[in-house]
Amino acid sequence: MLHVTFHGVRGSTPCHGHDTHHYGGNTSCVSLCADGETPIIFDLGTGLRYFGKQCNGTPSFRAVCLLTHLHYDHTLGLPFFEPLLHSDTTFEIYAPRQPDGRSIQELFMEKIRPPMFPVPLDQFAARISFHEVGDQDFSIGNLQVRSRFVPHLGPTLGFRVTHHDVSVTYLSDHQQPLGEYGITDAARELCENTDLLIHDAQFTNEEFATKASWGHSTYDYAQWVAETCGAKRLALFHHDPSRTDASLTALATAMSRTSRVPSFAAREGETVDVVTCSA
Repeated sequence: MLHVTFHGVRGSTPCHGHDTHHYGGNTSCVSLCADGETPIIFDLGTGLRYFGKQCNGTPSFRAVCLLTHLHYDHTLGLPFFEPLLHSDTTFEIYAPRQPDGRSIQELFMEKIRPPMFPVPLDQFAARISFHEVGDQDFSIGNLQVRSRFVPHLGPTLGFRVTHHDVSVTYLSDHQQPLGEYGITDAARELCENTDLLIHDAQFTNEEFATKASWGHSTYDYAQWVAETCGAKRLALFHHDPSRTDASLTALATAMSRTSRVPSFAAREGETVDVVTCSA
């Protein structure tokens, strides 16, 4: 069994208001835990701060981040991750290889230092290491990880994590094709027959008409991907920051009535236990 917890479910920017309390306003961060295995964190959005509060004080804390890409809404939480203040913390970050040859460590060091942030990243007490990955398969303990480049703005990875035949796929930012629906071979490889698909669903069809080049997907396309690839369950993710609780609930409810795949709108603080649905 895999335990998946949503710590941040928004895209683009954090948001706060009386009409966003139910689903939450923090940006992308999801943890995945299996008994006896190192915790895996998908993305480093502002939701990471809240995961860090749960872990702070854990002796010799170790975790691994699978980072989809380097946009601010997916990296802003890193310097606010409290376990990094402790010297017995080990934190590994796997992130997409950059076409210009600059290392991931170099890019984070440029971002987290004065004057943009008061404390340079190399002055945090924890041991932080970086790994550059592309289209490849690797293991973290007994967890098998598949990373594949997927369409978005800039180098972006999707991930599939498998443990004892139970799989979770994470496509937080996924460019919907213009015109007729389709899916790249790489994205299909990640999604096919997965037990839980966490997929970008930032826009309605009406919004996509004017934001088609922004790198994201509609609710209908997320549903199509899940159905086409045989996913067992769909979590709608990367909610637009302007989307209210009422609107999200209405959209998710409408989809659940038509989809052949059970679906729900991801909510901050929610934990989903994932088991294989294979016959």
